[in-house]
Parts: sequence; C-alpha cells; structure tokens
Amino acid sequence: MEQLENKSVLFFDGVCNLCNGFIQFLITRDKKGIFSYASLQSDLGQAFMKDQGFAPDELNTVILYDKGKIYTHSDVALRVAQQLGGLWPLFSVFYIIPKGLRDAIYNWVARNRYRWFGKKEQCMLPRPEWRTRFLDT
Repeated sequence: MEQLENKSVLFFDGVCNLCNGFIQFLITRDKKGIFSYASLQSDLGQAFMKDQGFAPDELNTVILYDKGKIYTHSDVALRVAQQLGGLWPLFSVFYIIPKGLRDAIYNWVARNRYRWFGKKEQCMLPRPEWRTRFLDT
C-alpha cells in the first residue's frame, strides 16, 4: 500500500448513514486537508483490508491509516480530534476512559447504526469540491 505511505486516510462504511455523516462532518472542519477518505467497500478499501489482515466484510469500524499506523474503533475519533486543531484536541481527555469501555460503547453504536441511522443502497458520491479528498472515486 505504498500509495498511502505518507497519508492520513479514513476508511469508512460507504453505505452507512452515520459513517457518511461523520465523514461529511470532518470534511467541513478539516480546513487544512489533513485527511483523505475511501470507503471500505471500494477496491482500495478492500485491498487495504486484505493487506492489513482485516476480514473483507468487517465493516464495523472506521479505520484510520495515519502515516503507517492503524487506528480503529474509539481511537479513530480521538486521534482525528487531536489533529483537527481548534478546540477539538480537548476531546483527548477521553483517553482517560479505559479503551475497553470506550470500544464497548463504540461497538454498541456500530451494531445498531443501520437500525438507528439507516443505510444507502450504494456508497455516497462526494460533492465535486470534495472529490479530490476521496481516493476511490
């Protein structure tokens, strides 16, 4: 996955309304363009998951590939908040909550996300002004 070597890429469930909302929330706040995006269902997402040992149908977490390191579950949100600037790094205080508890809450939401927020038939198409931030379009 050489093409990702020096990038920060968020891989997300492209049909999940909650996940799409999270990505749209980030894009509008990531003024410096720190993050790139790819759906887990895309060819790039599937190749990344295979390369990193994730099951191809494991769509229960957003994955952050950050310059060679991989973050999953609750660590993604906290790591992203640290990098956004402004007041967002204050969310780092949640690192004091044990990872097991943070991830249990994350997994509970992930298990119910389609029921609570719905899902699309296909991955979202990014707005034209966002297209360069998506690696799989």
